[in-house]
Amino acid sequence: MQPAQEDALMMSKTLDKLLVIDTVQVELIPEKKGLFLKHVEYQVTSQRYKISVYRRYSDFDVFHEVLLQRFAYRVVPALPPKRMLKGVLTSVSEREFIEGRRRALGRFINLVARHPIFSEDELVKTFLTFSGSDVQSKLRDAYKKTGDEFMTNRIATQAKEYLPADIQSQFSTSRELIRNIHNSFHKLRDRAEKMAERSKENATDLLMFGRELSALGSDASSLPALASSQSTWGTLRQSLKSLSVEFAVLSDKAAQQGRREEDDVVEKLNLFLDLLQSYRDLCERHEKGVLHEHQRALHKYSLMKRQMMSATVQPKEQTSVEQLESRIVQQENAIQTMELRNYFSLFCLHQETQLIFTYLPITSHILGAFVNSQVQGHREMGEVWNELQPKLGCLFGGNNGLKTPI
Repeated sequence: MQPAQEDALMMSKTLDKLLVIDTVQVELIPEKKGLFLKHVEYQVTSQRYKISVYRRYSDFDVFHEVLLQRFAYRVVPALPPKRMLKGVLTSVSEREFIEGRRRALGRFINLVARHPIFSEDELVKTFLTFSGSDVQSKLRDAYKKTGDEFMTNRIATQAKEYLPADIQSQFSTSRELIRNIHNSFHKLRDRAEKMAERSKENATDLLMFGRELSALGSDASSLPALASSQSTWGTLRQSLKSLSVEFAVLSDKAAQQGRREEDDVVEKLNLFLDLLQSYRDLCERHEKGVLHEHQRALHKYSLMKRQMMSATVQPKEQTSVEQLESRIVQQENAIQTMELRNYFSLFCLHQETQLIFTYLPITSHILGAFVNSQVQGHREMGEVWNELQPKLGCLFGGNNGLKTPI
């Protein structure tokens, strides 16, 4: 009987189904742990398993290592760097780096926990639920018991039967398209980051603007006789003090806008970019790993065959000929295994390509978050500005100068 090729090769989950598999929160524990070498600890909370565990960066590192060993033919997101380059740390930049690393670790574990294959694996469950003292040994032991995916997947040795005839052409086309998508999303993320940064800068500027108005109104210097008789400045400057309250509110609204843009827009863009980058890494592993090893094994096999032909022409010791024959048989077996792994690698690549396209509708999530952030931010700030406008009339009298030409 022919296998049900379509069912085995196709990934049926939608983006919504992937997103509800699990949501993992990664929060920073404020105090640095350790007596001498201080380290940061994270509280990792899985919604699926209803449990919180504590992990160090080194725990994430070992988890990433064994995950990559077990699933070499899948998209395994990269980890953020452990530390910044020496000589560039300040008290501010260190805080920013630690926060950026926390966010990146959160994206990593959520992509892993929601992956249709990883999410059902014992490694992921162990990392998210094991609360013992040595999670790293537990993870390594779990990998030793199972081995890599090729050894445990029931259709690994039959992968060729499930692949379409034009798999290489499909792979090349999809890879080029995903490369273009990656480049576009990278530019979108850069622009979104700049907008979030501008919102934060706007918050600072509004706060400082209000403070300067307050400082101006608080100036108690007496006015010269000529100025006091010809100008309303003495009365006007007293009214400026209270305006710092409204500008502080405006500053707070702008800061909230920046945080929303960062959390809801930039972070979602970074999540998808992490996935796209891991796909590019997977393509390179496929070409430089299994394909390269296969070609090297074939070359070695060719040399052995030549040696065997030479041995049959020129008389040699029987023992050396038998050893050469044994090595050739071993190499043939190795090549056969590599060929099977190559087809399984293509099989996994085909599925991971589908995963990328399954995630593409996240674009609508990102756009929705962006529009909602702008609508909410402009509405909230507009309300404060609208409240401020009539207040200026009450404070300064007349039409508050808004319609007076300068």
